[in-house]
Formats: sequence, C-alpha cells, structure tokens
Amino acid sequence: MKVSCLQENLAKGLSIVSRAVAARSTLPVLGNILLASDQGRIKLSATNLELGITAWVGGKIEEDGATTVPAKTFVDLVNTLPADKVEMAYAVRTQSLNVKCGAFNNDIKCIDAQEFPIVPQADLDNGIQLNVEDLREMIGHVVFAAATDDSRPILTGVLAKIIGGEVTLAAADGFRLAVRTAHLSAPTGEPISAIIPARALAELGRVSGDQKDPVVMTLPLNRGQVIFHLSNVELVSQLIEGTYPDYQQIIPRSYATRTVMPTASFRKACKAADIFAREAANTARVRVTPGGDLQPGQVEVSATSAETGSNEATVDATVEGQPIEIAFNVRYLLDVLNVIDTENVALETSTATSPGVLRPVGRDDYLYVAMPMHLGK
Repeated sequence: MKVSCLQENLAKGLSIVSRAVAARSTLPVLGNILLASDQGRIKLSATNLELGITAWVGGKIEEDGATTVPAKTFVDLVNTLPADKVEMAYAVRTQSLNVKCGAFNNDIKCIDAQEFPIVPQADLDNGIQLNVEDLREMIGHVVFAAATDDSRPILTGVLAKIIGGEVTLAAADGFRLAVRTAHLSAPTGEPISAIIPARALAELGRVSGDQKDPVVMTLPLNRGQVIFHLSNVELVSQLIEGTYPDYQQIIPRSYATRTVMPTASFRKACKAADIFAREAANTARVRVTPGGDLQPGQVEVSATSAETGSNEATVDATVEGQPIEIAFNVRYLLDVLNVIDTENVALETSTATSPGVLRPVGRDDYLYVAMPMHLGK
C-alpha cells in the first residue's frame, strides 16, 4: 500500500475514528486503526465491537492495500507533523508503516488488516433520511438524561421510535426524562423502535458537526445494529436488547401551577444555587409565589450548605395557579436549561412530591420531567 494526503485531512479523520478505539481489550488489534485504500480514497476505521466509526479522507492512491496502525502512536504522530503532504507506505515483509512528512521520517509496527473485525456498511437503498440539523439538536436535547452507570443497562440507551412521519428520541435515568420529537421529510412504512446506546448518539452528534446532507439511518435485519451514514463518515453501533420502560406513564397529565420565566434568568439563578448545593446532594429549593394585581409572580431559587453558606436568587415570572415550594437536583435543571434556546421556559408543578415538567415556551416538540427531592426542614 502506498498512499498520500494532507496532514490536516488525515488528522481530522483520525480524530473522528479514534473515539471508537477500544481502551482496553484482550484483542490487540482493537487498539489499532484500520488504514486502507478504498475506491480512490483513504479509509480509516476503528471499533471496540460495540461502536465502530469509519471515515474517508481524500488523497492519492499509488498502490492499494490495507493494514492496522496502533491508534495512540498514529494519532499522536500525525498531530505533531507539519501542515504538509503525508506519504505513507506499508511494507508487508516487515509489517511496518513508513510515514513521511517534511523533515519527519517514521516507521510504525503494524498488525495485519485481516485480523481487524469487519465493520458493516450501510445499505443506502433501505435507509431512513433524517435532517442533520434536527437530528443533532434532538441528540443534544436528550442524550444527557440517559443513565451513565450499568446497574440498569437499558437506561444507558436512548429509545428511538419512528412512526409514520414522526421520529421520537427519549432518554431517562430513573430521576429524569427527556423526550424530543421531529417530523421526517418522507414517512416510513413499518413502525421502527430501537434502543441506541447514548454514547453512540453522542458520537454521532459530534461527528455530524459540519455535515449538511441528510443522515441516512439503517437497521440491518436480525443484526441488532444501527448504522448512520454521513457524507464521509459511517457510524455503526450495537443496539441494546430489551424492553424500554413506558415513559409515557412518568409524564404528568395535569398541573396545579404553571410558571413562565426568562430562560436565561432561571439558568443564572440555578448556576448560583449550584455553587452552594454541591455539599448538599445538589439540592436546590424552588419557591413559586403568584403575583398580585400590580406585581409579577416570583420564583426564588435557593441552596444551603453547612460548609459554604447559602444563597437566594429571585426571578420575575408569570404564575398561574397555587404557590408551591419544591426541591430539585439543580444539576438536572442546569442540564436542560443549557439546551433550551427559547426566550422563556415553563415549569409545571403539582405538589412538592410530584414530578416537575419543563417545556420551552413556543414549541411543543420537547419536554423534560424531573423527579423532586425530599424537602428537609
């Protein structure tokens, strides 16, 4: 194999695929990146057997071939090379890759490409087209609500449902729930339901940063996998097996108090409370007081710590219903307030022991449910 390309393009491709390299594995080849010629382009591929990412880089192919290069060595080396043409030649006899760039000349020991697992490719004829901007925003709106520990593996995934012309992503960790919907440009036939690991979706959101064309999603039959095809990148992930909890049961159907306030002001009040809530299990109190004839309603966000002190911040609000005092994990409030981009946000509450619902005012495609915390006296 003999190929060449620009250092900038190679570094970008490696930064995309290196996130799928196995950190620790009994198979040494999983710590490597596949480097191969593929129809006039350079193909880079990495997998940890649960997540696989392939990226194609434009370059010059003088001789076809393939090998696998130790990921850390290759990535670190390419990142230190000058912004010039990188020439790579693989010697089968010594199983080493010669990498030349400017005044740099390097030889890297490789592992035969035949030992590298096959990373499946998308069947574009049977895929579902997703608007890339909608998909990126949907991922950002839900992925943080998935569980990060493996005590309930099903909750480390995001439920993706496609029915007719509507796609829904839902994530929950037992303490909160995020649900986001969007419309497809073309309706699908059969309803689709899959539980995709949150990490895979987070990577998809990251690698789709400069993508303009639609993302094609395919679910190969009886393979337990999902493949996302972008212009120069493909991401394949194992699906999580099992039945996702019925999240609709968690969403309150009514409320006693609806509080509408500026998103930025509420976010700042929660950020201040977070400073003092760190030593108190991240607990922040939210006290809602309806307004009178001549004065607005108010929301007071407060936190107390025996070590640090206490704080209170007041936000003017439009309040419908009864006064209420309720406590939340302030980190959970900040997670959602950081992704809501509407000017105002609505908080719907019933009692101090019932879940609260946050919604962006002016759009009905997103909701976030947070379980309350115990109000200590």
